[in-house]
Amino acid sequence: MASRYPAAWLDELRSRSDIVQIVSGYVALNKKGRNYWGLCPFHGEKTASFSVDGEHQLYYCFGCKAGGDVIHFMMDIERLSFPEAVEQLADRAHMTIPEMEKDEDYERRRTQRERLLNANREAARFYHETLFTPAGEASLAYLRRRGLSDSVIRKFGLGASPDSWSAMSDRLMEKGWKLDELVLAGLTVRKKNDDGKERYFDMFRNRAMFPIINTHGNVIAFGGRTLEKREPKYLNTSDTPVFNKRQGVYAANLLRQQRHLERVILVEGYMDVVSLTQFGVEGVCATLGTALTNEQARLLHRFAPQVYLGYDGDSAGQHAILRGLDILEQEGVPARVLDFPDGLDPDEFIRRDGIEGFRKLPAISPATYRLRRLKEQYDLSTQDGKLAYARAASGIIAAVDPVEREIHLKDLSLATGFTRETLLEQMNLTAARQSTGKTPARQPSRIRSAAAETGTSEDLKAQELLLSLFASGQIPKEMIDEKDFEDDELKSLYRELLAGASPASLPDLAPDEATRSRYTRILLSPAAGDTDQMITMANDCLNRIRRTKLEKRFEEISGMLDTAPPDTVPALLKEAQEISDKLKKLK
Repeated sequence: MASRYPAAWLDELRSRSDIVQIVSGYVALNKKGRNYWGLCPFHGEKTASFSVDGEHQLYYCFGCKAGGDVIHFMMDIERLSFPEAVEQLADRAHMTIPEMEKDEDYERRRTQRERLLNANREAARFYHETLFTPAGEASLAYLRRRGLSDSVIRKFGLGASPDSWSAMSDRLMEKGWKLDELVLAGLTVRKKNDDGKERYFDMFRNRAMFPIINTHGNVIAFGGRTLEKREPKYLNTSDTPVFNKRQGVYAANLLRQQRHLERVILVEGYMDVVSLTQFGVEGVCATLGTALTNEQARLLHRFAPQVYLGYDGDSAGQHAILRGLDILEQEGVPARVLDFPDGLDPDEFIRRDGIEGFRKLPAISPATYRLRRLKEQYDLSTQDGKLAYARAASGIIAAVDPVEREIHLKDLSLATGFTRETLLEQMNLTAARQSTGKTPARQPSRIRSAAAETGTSEDLKAQELLLSLFASGQIPKEMIDEKDFEDDELKSLYRELLAGASPASLPDLAPDEATRSRYTRILLSPAAGDTDQMITMANDCLNRIRRTKLEKRFEEISGMLDTAPPDTVPALLKEAQEISDKLKKLK
């Protein structure tokens, strides 16, 4: 992921982005020894196990195993992609991203983006202020009827657009924005009359307003709910230079603030999000007037390991769940479906049954939900209906794990009358037909235990410590040889360090998060007082590593002597004696 940026530029970015200073903005750190320690922001803990290495510019948690450089910290803490984290740090360090250096239009676009975001923020203030004036009386009454408190109204920045042609546009132009900018932001509409004269008016008029705020806290768009019996019921900002409805979700800013979420709940409407949040449900968001997209699925996976779909109980909502499950499966995001009774939507249900009722809602598996929807399509009172349902259901059941498969087999056998053996045979046939090289779903990558780490033997620990000492730069290069590392990953890291790579840059080479965690742990500054102590520790590691190699070779020779050709025995005995002498010196 770092390949799009020059390695030297990334090294400079890291050196100008002091990890201790940046982490301190999120975690209270105390210096103990060479490193700084605090409570890990990525998992709940009472004893500090989160370490920040200011010398090597790395962080590592000995509890959940999260680790990396300052870029990875920003990715994890702010739920950003690698390019987004790089861009944030570059802005902070006043560095121009390399690909933009030759882009003459970059500064114009950057300035334009800032002005559009500021215009949206000012519009959001205008709408929120209007809500508590006579011009917003109808919107406030609507929100009150929906059971919303003043605190949740302020939490989401809800507002009202007045029943006026251009009150908002006029306000913003008085503050210095141009009409072209307001049109570009999607706040204002410009049209020509029949006589050719140009006129403008507010995009949102006489609506309850829902500002859409991204993970960075920027107002990027709006949704407006009509207060009259007219269509569209909800009017949403069209795509603009600062807003793409396929890439974001409503309440993304709140998701970012909520730590250690076990799941994100995805609903259909703004009011569902606001209502569930008011009742104390965490991790709720909504799509922005579109069906769930792949981009949104990837975004949601940054915030939690799985997604619960909580769509409306009508036919449109149920169809959207099926499509949503397909999208989440494509992106390798584990999913469940919240089973709302009586055709209710989330807002209606929680207002009827409260938070306790919501907590008791069944969260069913994708296969269970698909089978339920599939069953509705067949008449199981007929043999033909049972046969068709059994064949179609077999394709769904064949794809699940053996434990869940057993449950569905029993249900399918009861529903159709076919034996378990017959259904299994049908599943094998269906699976054979469907084997088109489908990529299996990726598993959640967040590391939570030490089981993901490799290497527990004392010899491997000695090799890891030796590499850590070498990364400190205080061990003479001639002390160590590549042959001292048997582990391929350690050999690779040694070669990179020998070639001049910084420790902070090496986690980028990891192919997955588990490996990145291991690299970071190894590359942390060793707990040693001075250079002499480090050299002593390195010698101890080398003695152990080399002694183990010699002992292995001695055992090999001992095993070879009984069957070796007579003419090779003297040489083997000589080598064995040399090894014995070396072992005595090492001991």
